Amino acid sequence: MTQMPMESIRDVRAHLAEVVERADRDDTPTVITRRGGQVAAVVSTEVLRRYQEWEEREINRIIDERMANPAAGIPIEDVMRETLERGE
Repeated sequence: MTQMPMESIRDVRAHLAEVVERADRDDTPTVITRRGGQVAAVVSTEVLRRYQEWEEREINRIIDERMANPAAGIPIEDVMRETLERGE
């Protein structure tokens, strides 16, 4: 995997159009930092769409897996009793 460009939010403000164009045209995301920490990324809408589709497939896979092999749950009575005991 290649290293993604990383820029401070201050630098990105100065040339936001270029950062967006790079994401759209070249499919190159830019990681945005604030005070040295990574806080966001500019990605193309296509990358975002593919991620959301993957996320939905993954959630459905996990649900299907859990439904096929259900583990014993906690009876609602126990949950309610414990909640009342804690005063919540």
